[in-house]
Amino acid sequence: MESREIEQILRESGPLTGWQLLEKSGIEALPLWQICRQTPEIRMECAGRRYLRLDRNVEGYARLSPSIRREFLTYTILGLENQGSRMQTRAEQLRSEIQQISQAKLDLAREAMVATIQPLPEWDPIQERVCFIIAGDVTYGMAHAVPRPEISTGKMVRGSDLDIVVIAEDDVPKESLKVLDEAILRKKHYLLVHPNYQEEIDYLLKDISKVHQQLAFDTFQHMIASKIIHEGEHLFGSASLFRKVKTMVEEMKVPEKIGAMEMQAIESRKEAENSLLQSDPSQMDPAFLNLFYTSEEGDEIY
Repeated sequence: MESREIEQILRESGPLTGWQLLEKSGIEALPLWQICRQTPEIRMECAGRRYLRLDRNVEGYARLSPSIRREFLTYTILGLENQGSRMQTRAEQLRSEIQQISQAKLDLAREAMVATIQPLPEWDPIQERVCFIIAGDVTYGMAHAVPRPEISTGKMVRGSDLDIVVIAEDDVPKESLKVLDEAILRKKHYLLVHPNYQEEIDYLLKDISKVHQQLAFDTFQHMIASKIIHEGEHLFGSASLFRKVKTMVEEMKVPEKIGAMEMQAIESRKEAENSLLQSDPSQMDPAFLNLFYTSEEGDEIY
């Protein structure tokens, strides 16, 4: 299929998302993205934003999220020059949908943790020494609901997972944290298998000493942990402990380190896009293909 056939689809169907155009054209994502980027008559408007993602499969670990493919298929509106006003309207609708999905997932995460933890007898004595932090796509207002398989079970879930980090002061009894852990694990299973939810919670409990160790930013795992805490927002529990953690992040210069990696990711993205536009997909540098066909948009939390 050539560019004029893509133009005809857009002429007949009006502005479309990348997914919609892919379904109508039957073309694989990469060659379709190439055609759309190389055809002057085709306009593209991204309704999302880009932010840093750490990926062990990328040199230097730094890449931008969403990936090129995810950005094109999920967050991009395509149309023709004379469809400008309709494209703008559709892009605004998509931005609103993304915000609604992000807010709904944030609300679900908070409601789930409050309903799960607050009734526990162990919670009352420790509630001023434990905080719940949410991170990931939700905090950037970029959560999506595109169905995907959950890694450990293969069960289909609704888009972005809910990254939750539970941080406790060092003197919180281990027995109390074990009770919290077991309760969250039960809620995780419930939200995963219940047909009304099919949501994935990815969570971890850690003490403040572990946080301080990870903020050294000296291994890939520590980089991920530091980034999650840096971007995280207060979800539930002690606000004073949350502020303490954020102060530690600043003192360990994590924002500056994250900023430097983000600049590296921006340059890598530009280089990858230029290379992908000029090459035959069968002969492309695997390093650049990694920035297009990333594995699932995420990594373990630490």
